[in-house]
Amino acid sequence: MNKLFITLTKVTLGLTVVIAAASCNQNQNTAASVSTDSASTASGAATDGKIAYINSDTLSEKYEYFKDIRTKLESKVKKAQSNLQSKGQAFQREVAEYQQKAASMSASDRQATEEKLARKQEELGKLDQNASASLAQDESTEFNNVYTTISEYLKKHAQENGYKLVLTYSKSNPTVLYADSKLEITNEVIEALNKEYKAKNDKEKK
Repeated sequence: MNKLFITLTKVTLGLTVVIAAASCNQNQNTAASVSTDSASTASGAATDGKIAYINSDTLSEKYEYFKDIRTKLESKVKKAQSNLQSKGQAFQREVAEYQQKAASMSASDRQATEEKLARKQEELGKLDQNASASLAQDESTEFNNVYTTISEYLKKHAQENGYKLVLTYSKSNPTVLYADSKLEITNEVIEALNKEYKAKNDKEKK
């Protein structure tokens, strides 16, 4: 009968992993925003072009679209966790009730009840897996959209300002060991991105 016990930790394990993944990908996706047209661009930029960089930590903290997506995903995770927790607690109550009555039940009734509880436990496990998979897919889609928006803007910004190479810097992923602060364009990019995002939202509300 021990197999019928299902802990809330187990029920929400997959969702907890999704939270961690969402937090991790916030830096990974923005840190991936390196724009190059070809392998030769890097060497050419050092001699006849301009190089700039963006602090991806600052970008993830101040870009409103990024912040809204993060809040949206966290809300979905909490809702799914609450649903699974509620169902898990209801299941545990059923198990406890069965254990109290088991001694007075007939063998056939005990078998039928245990089979029903086993099916419910399996359903809870599937619900957890499906919720985790769905949230992981939502996370991937949303952050890919953020990445695409940033990349498209950076291409336009680089062309307008003559940049041959745009790098990213992050404390959690310090691939750039040193960069002159004069080369940083983080604030102007964030300001422009937020302006575009606000204009898009205002247009959709009309």
